[in-house]
Amino acid sequence: MRIPSTQALRALESFARHGSVWRSAEELHLTRSAVSHQLRLLERDLGFELLQRDGKGVILTPRGRKYANDVRKALIVIDDAGGRHSPASTGGTLTISCTSGFASLWLCTHIAEFQEKYPDISLRIVTPRKLDDVTAPGIDLFIAFGDGNWPNRAVDLLCEIEFTPLCSPVLLNKLGGLAEPKDILRAPLLHLVDFEDWTLWLALANVDNPDSERGIIFSDMNLVFSAAITAQGIAMGDKLTCRKAMRGGQLIQPFDLAIKSPKSYFLVTDYARIDHPAQLAFTEWLKSRLSQTRNA
Repeated sequence: MRIPSTQALRALESFARHGSVWRSAEELHLTRSAVSHQLRLLERDLGFELLQRDGKGVILTPRGRKYANDVRKALIVIDDAGGRHSPASTGGTLTISCTSGFASLWLCTHIAEFQEKYPDISLRIVTPRKLDDVTAPGIDLFIAFGDGNWPNRAVDLLCEIEFTPLCSPVLLNKLGGLAEPKDILRAPLLHLVDFEDWTLWLALANVDNPDSERGIIFSDMNLVFSAAITAQGIAMGDKLTCRKAMRGGQLIQPFDLAIKSPKSYFLVTDYARIDHPAQLAFTEWLKSRLSQTRNA
């Protein structure tokens, strides 16, 4: 079979990531008609349909999605081969999915350091719908929070986390202090997604008849963090992402007792991308910077 043109394959890979012709055209610096033409030529060369009508637009057929996924892996190998044999400095585009709390409370406070070190790498940072979601298309590297079980992916432990109650000094004064763990129940509990962290901590603190399912549930760590700082309740936080707020006196730790989270932060990627130069550079910088933060 005749090998399709690289431009047609890149048009398909871009369309698979963006789901629209106009976004692909914008990324590839082509017209929409040119992208559509490339996709039609590719269908002709392959002998099967890649696209199907969906209302007023088009989407990939099931066979088209599988082929686009294989194409993406092949293009990664080709790009990596060029990078390994090029004398130029590390560059390219790197798209990272990072949980919103880690991204806003830690990564975004250090990311300029990486950009200064690698000015030729174009970074794009997005946040997932779920803390452990590693399924979004078009992502090169995921910083995910979960149990580490992501089959058919390369998984690398980034850091483990311990959670402890954190609250605003304003709320602490309003409560008249917290003499013992059971006093925490005098304030609203702030939860992220579910009640697991507070249930574990109250059990470890030997609080009798704890009502861990009281308070407010938030879908995003930034919301929990904002509510805690403004004295709306007590949150379960970690010393990594909340370090700046703790050092600035916005949040305080009323008790030394902490629980090890059953989940951790992991780096997750396709096996085909493990040796990608830009990704290796980011991973090395991230691990080094986290180590410096923990030891500071």
